[in-house]
Amino acid sequence: MTKDSKPLTGIRVLDIACFIAAPHAATIMGEFGADVIKVEHPNGGDPWRRYGTRTDLADQSLAWLNEARNKRSITLDLSKKKGAELLKKLVKTADVVCENFRPGTLEKWGLGWETLKKINPGLILLRVSGYGQTGPYKDRPGFARIAHAFGGLTYLSGIPGEIPVTPGSTSLGDYMTGMNGCIGIMMALRHREATGEGQVVDCALFESVFRALDEIAPRYATDGFVRQPEGTGTLNACPHGHFPSGDGKFLAIACTTDKMFERLTIAMERKDLLEKFGEQATRLKNRVEVLAEVEKWTRSLPRETLIDVCNNNGVPAGSINSIADIFEDEHFKARETIKHVSVPGVGNVAVPNVFPTLSETPGTINNLGPGLGDHNEDLYREELGLSDSELSTLKESGVI
Repeated sequence: MTKDSKPLTGIRVLDIACFIAAPHAATIMGEFGADVIKVEHPNGGDPWRRYGTRTDLADQSLAWLNEARNKRSITLDLSKKKGAELLKKLVKTADVVCENFRPGTLEKWGLGWETLKKINPGLILLRVSGYGQTGPYKDRPGFARIAHAFGGLTYLSGIPGEIPVTPGSTSLGDYMTGMNGCIGIMMALRHREATGEGQVVDCALFESVFRALDEIAPRYATDGFVRQPEGTGTLNACPHGHFPSGDGKFLAIACTTDKMFERLTIAMERKDLLEKFGEQATRLKNRVEVLAEVEKWTRSLPRETLIDVCNNNGVPAGSINSIADIFEDEHFKARETIKHVSVPGVGNVAVPNVFPTLSETPGTINNLGPGLGDHNEDLYREELGLSDSELSTLKESGVI
């Protein structure tokens, strides 16, 4: 491995998916050196191109520029016979294919797993869908919002007795599944190193959500307990939630143990609270009173003062940041968590930087989302060796 190479240098990924989850898995791989080829429908490409805030570039929204980073774009209609044939040629030299069509769609086009693995026995196929490739719901359409609801997260979100709210971002389940899909691909590649065999990585959006719900499943199976929405608090610890500050802002405080609560009482200069509520079980039984005492304190001071006092006493606390707060925060700046990239025709675009950070082979952002079909010439003419007349025919027939 050379000085400038990355962990996935030499790996080729065909991203034939759209929107977020499966493409995000490919994006992560591209940040760490994989050659990611975005395969898009010739008529408009990935709908994500037009999602969110538009720019002066045709079909290249800010959302697209961010999420399609480090990818090359080619156009190809997989539903057409000629299109499927061209994809099969590309599969021969690919290591990974990422897709998120409704289960059975690739099979309908003659591009199912059994076909692809005959072409390339070492291929890894990531298949992302709302409900997975099996089960009675597999044919249902799915998006992250539905996965949040079906997987149990939405039920827990919001104020008790009120309509459940969106748990943070409507795309949270997509990004979680994309990361889990990337982990699955990495394990499959490791298996291939040992055996030469490829395999399918099946990722359902709802399962990424469900897996992140700590003890909710074993608790229900043990005693039938159904966890309810908890507002700004949490079931098993107190005080552990969100509080208003004296300057009209908000902060989070998390006391998960008796020791942390002791530190909080020292920060509050309230030894009497430690004597009265020193044990977690006692605090949970008297949750309303404990939270009221903490809120009375937080309302008496500015947010930054509260955070400083908490941190100086070893109490986990942090500001509840808006995006404006994030852009001004010195820690975000010090870790270069936000990357500024110059895009011709748009200007400076700020995007989340590569994560995680590797000490010896860090990932990079080489470019943001490409124009539709920007790399047709590279792939079709130079790599597959198609002639001018062949390319012209394919364009006229809507294949590319």
